[in-house]
Amino acid sequence: MLALKEKRRWYYAQMKKYTGGCHCGKVRFEVEADLTNTITCNCSHCEKKGVILAFTPESNFTLLSGENDLIDYQFNKKVIHHLFCKTCGVQSFGKGPGKDSGTVAINVRCLDDVDLSTLSPTPYDGKNY
Repeated sequence: MLALKEKRRWYYAQMKKYTGGCHCGKVRFEVEADLTNTITCNCSHCEKKGVILAFTPESNFTLLSGENDLIDYQFNKKVIHHLFCKTCGVQSFGKGPGKDSGTVAINVRCLDDVDLSTLSPTPYDGKNY
C-alpha cells in the first residue's frame, strides 16, 4: 500500500472535467480530476462506506448547489471535513489541507457517467496511518 503523500502528487496525467453530486440531487458540483490515481482506504470511516477517492486541488472544484444542505463530520485528528447531504446522507466529497491550498477528496462513485470497472484504485492503509 502506498503512503497517501506518495499517492497525492500534484501533477496529473489525465485531468478531465466531471459533474457529480449526492443521491437526492440537492448537492451538485463540477470538478477537474485525474481518475487514474484513485484510492480505496481502509480507515474506519472509508472502509464502511466503500468509497473510491480521487484527490484534486480545491481550485479545481466548484460547488454548484447545496451548500446549505451539507453537514460536516470530523473524527480522529479532525483535519478532514467529511461533508454529507443532510437529506440523503451521501458524502460526495470532503475537504482537507493541501500542499498550496486546500484539497478536495472526491467520492468517485458520486460522479456522473464514470464506468467504475475501468478504474484500478490503489489500496491505502488509513487504518495504520
